[in-house]
Amino acid sequence: MSESQTFVEQYLRYLTVVRNCSRHTLNAYKREICKFSDFLQKPIAQGTPQDVTAFISHLRHKDLSSKSIQRNLSAIRSFYSYLLDQEVISTNPATIARSPKVKRRLPKVLDTDQAARLLDFQPQNPKEKRDKAIIELLYGSGLRLMEVVALSIEDLDLADGFVTVLGKGNKVRQVPLGRLCIKALHEWIAEHPSALSNTPLFPSKNGAPISPRTIQKRLKDIAVTQLGDNSLHPHMLRHSYATHMLESSGDLRGIQELLGHNDISTTQIYTHLDFQHLASVYDKAHPRAKSNVGKTDKD
Repeated sequence: MSESQTFVEQYLRYLTVVRNCSRHTLNAYKREICKFSDFLQKPIAQGTPQDVTAFISHLRHKDLSSKSIQRNLSAIRSFYSYLLDQEVISTNPATIARSPKVKRRLPKVLDTDQAARLLDFQPQNPKEKRDKAIIELLYGSGLRLMEVVALSIEDLDLADGFVTVLGKGNKVRQVPLGRLCIKALHEWIAEHPSALSNTPLFPSKNGAPISPRTIQKRLKDIAVTQLGDNSLHPHMLRHSYATHMLESSGDLRGIQELLGHNDISTTQIYTHLDFQHLASVYDKAHPRAKSNVGKTDKD
């Protein structure tokens, strides 16, 4: 094993043990760093700012998207930051390299009326009770799809109205449950195939946790019936939860905690959505808005 490969393996071990990174994240970092190492054609610890800049230029000429280039540079910076902490190098050669600007697309969300219509159905059987409880957790508490999949019965405290969630990076947080979510969960637990506390809250037929694909499909089916739209996906409900919470409270820091975001910059995307909503209201309602210029104000 070369010196460069040794450093990369040590870094991946650090990400696994110290940072608790997922397998997906580890594979992505390994792929990006090895790509740079192959381009370098010399020991990676000898990389210079000029080498990093040349690599970014190389990626541009391959017509990679700005987001992909930014992801590559982020992985290289993080790797060299690790080598700097280990005193393998004296400066991080990737700090001065500039990543291309990425135009951030705002996530699609349901408005409050659409969210209400989505959940405006009375479950007729255990499967529908399960589905309604899942949707309440996705929209009513803003959980990620995989967080819902991983829940067990013992994670619920319906008496005090909260759920304990294991999020990204094995970070545990407690999230409040709304009145209607608690009602839906009570109705589902009454139908639950097992009363044991350590069993999955939403099991499949073989007793294992329900698959993400099943939730995605059921959500689409319900959205077609309730909204006449098959484009709904679980993360859109999380986006809707955050946006509606921000519209009501304006408490960005609190929403960051509820969503389990490590960095508040991730949560700030919802301030743009909130402004977009307010701008739309202004355009429709205010007599000085562009859409209303020239109209007679009768009030």
